[in-house]
Amino acid sequence: MGIRGLMSFVEDHSNEFFTDLKLRDTKIIIDGYALFHRLCFNSDLDLQYGGDYDSFADVVQKFFESLFACKICPYVVLDGGCDISDKKLTTLKDRAREKIQMAHSLSVGSGGYVCPLLIREVFIQVLNRLQVPFVQCFSEADRDIMTLANHWNCPVLSSDSDFCIFDLKGGFCPLNSFQWRNVSTIKGTRDRYIPAKCFSLDALCRHFSNMNKALLPLLAVLCGNDHVNLPVVETFLSKVRLPPGAAGSKGRRHHRVLGLLNWLSHFAGPAEALNQVLKQLPKKSRGDVRELLCCSMEEYLQSQVKLQDFFQHGAYSCPDACGLGLPQWVLAALARGQLSPFISDALVLRRTILHTQVENMQRPNAHRVSLPIRQVIYGLLANASPRLENTSGNAPPPQPLAFREVERFHKNIKTSIVAAVELPKDHCDLSRLTELSVASRQALLLEALKVRPAVLDPVPASLKLPIAVSCYWLQQAEAKVRLHHLQALLLGMLLGPLRTVARGPDEAGQRWVGALALCEELQGARAPPGPGLDLDAAHTFCQWQCCLQMGLYLNQLLAAPLLEPDLTCVYSGSLAHGLCHRLLTSASAEGLLRGCPEAQQLYECLIHATRSCAPAELFLPKSKSNSKKKRQKKQGSSGSKNRVGAISDMGNWYEGGNRFGLLMVENLEGCMEASELA
Repeated sequence: MGIRGLMSFVEDHSNEFFTDLKLRDTKIIIDGYALFHRLCFNSDLDLQYGGDYDSFADVVQKFFESLFACKICPYVVLDGGCDISDKKLTTLKDRAREKIQMAHSLSVGSGGYVCPLLIREVFIQVLNRLQVPFVQCFSEADRDIMTLANHWNCPVLSSDSDFCIFDLKGGFCPLNSFQWRNVSTIKGTRDRYIPAKCFSLDALCRHFSNMNKALLPLLAVLCGNDHVNLPVVETFLSKVRLPPGAAGSKGRRHHRVLGLLNWLSHFAGPAEALNQVLKQLPKKSRGDVRELLCCSMEEYLQSQVKLQDFFQHGAYSCPDACGLGLPQWVLAALARGQLSPFISDALVLRRTILHTQVENMQRPNAHRVSLPIRQVIYGLLANASPRLENTSGNAPPPQPLAFREVERFHKNIKTSIVAAVELPKDHCDLSRLTELSVASRQALLLEALKVRPAVLDPVPASLKLPIAVSCYWLQQAEAKVRLHHLQALLLGMLLGPLRTVARGPDEAGQRWVGALALCEELQGARAPPGPGLDLDAAHTFCQWQCCLQMGLYLNQLLAAPLLEPDLTCVYSGSLAHGLCHRLLTSASAEGLLRGCPEAQQLYECLIHATRSCAPAELFLPKSKSNSKKKRQKKQGSSGSKNRVGAISDMGNWYEGGNRFGLLMVENLEGCMEASELA
């Protein structure tokens, strides 16, 4: 959630509402969503090239190392999918539009803040590697965080202004004043601490005539949060005498917060204040407004979810989730972060939101390339539980085997109706999906990715999924893939194995030196930030990331028949773009690898695997490739393309033995006609 203007208002009164804290030797509950956004946006990381995941992982690791040094025990709580009622859909669409504008700004070399596509998955992988306890809630996590923090009497770390409303026994520490990079030592001891500030709800209430804390949830809904933004509330505010405020948008927001706090401080409790609000409104709207405001105020009450049971015993129980009849393994996997909120949104709401990247806004959005993979995911989820019908109050349920997707359309958003793939009977029962053999689940995954198992046999286990995804991408990409794009991706995948060899014991002499030198060479190839973004390359790599994301989600849903790759070793945006430039201007892949035979051997293994699925012209010399292209254009033999890939390619897949390839083509053509502007 979030309350407009409240956080900046209380921070402007820092001396009155905050106390200095030397945080050490304590548990702390961390709002995971707020933390990974903060670390992503405030660590001088590149956001233009689509994700330097290795650099981000280093920042996350350093953050938790600072906590460990001060004997602070972190417990990370992540938001899950959207609420069953989908009541925040309007807010989510507004944010999606804002992200599109930000992404466009970044694409033309201006400022902006857009999280790279796989940042959440990288964050979870780092938490697992560092053995930081975390849980993924079934829906929004704020109330669960508050309830756990009060149970353990420890502070909350977040940037969400809702925590200025919750009555927290251990206090609320805002992330922007949490100086984790400035670990200090108490004089005369070895005890280390992190300087922080702690918000005091009691101090806020004392400042406003000892106001009743129970009135603060009404403040939140009247100021406007993610759930409430009613014109009738504006009518009420226009009739209430508020003190004069400063000019400017920030001044207007502070004017509203200050005026409402002064006004609320005159009431003994929320019921009396709510009645005064309703008196200012037309009689015909009072009943509906009362119901909405009361419902929204309940969002600040204690949760029924006991996260302490999960952290202590591994048991997660959410009343909202339990009433849906979902398989127990799905609920457990969601709580452990082994399934994405994308999956729960598709399951519960039959609606997903596809996040925009820094891509070419003149082209169809990059997620189009991974639509056939999503159709398989939807097919696995389509018959999960009869209790899931009509769960969303904002839209009628889609037809059987149909899902809604909110996606970028030029610089706006639209909602498309997408048909799920109708899968064989043995894959239709979600509750028994994990009981299928590994071979059966792997076969389904590779069919969806259009890869023959033999292609992956020589590939190391840690790279099988990225290479399978790359094979799919080469066949489906809407943007024209060039050889240097593929080479840049594969060279980037060498960085992880090279680091392992370079940091290991020097048992091979020259081999270690070669690996270290190649590591340094690749690191030096990173593209610097600036206005010169190659939009064609950016869009191509965005499409690849979309394929990797959905390949990862499908692999997770199938209980990981392929090893989940370390994403920090698979892709770095600035490295991919930098290598593209080098390969086009001054270097060859073979030349870069000449000093490290083992890396060259691995690269040749990867290029051979992807070559088996790539269009033949990709590997032709430029002159021959151009001549062939001209002949095809002259003969009109290029073939019609749909918005995701070539129909003829998908037909060839079906002829090769895919059990549902032809159905996917039919669904794809039909679903594109059923889209509407959101």
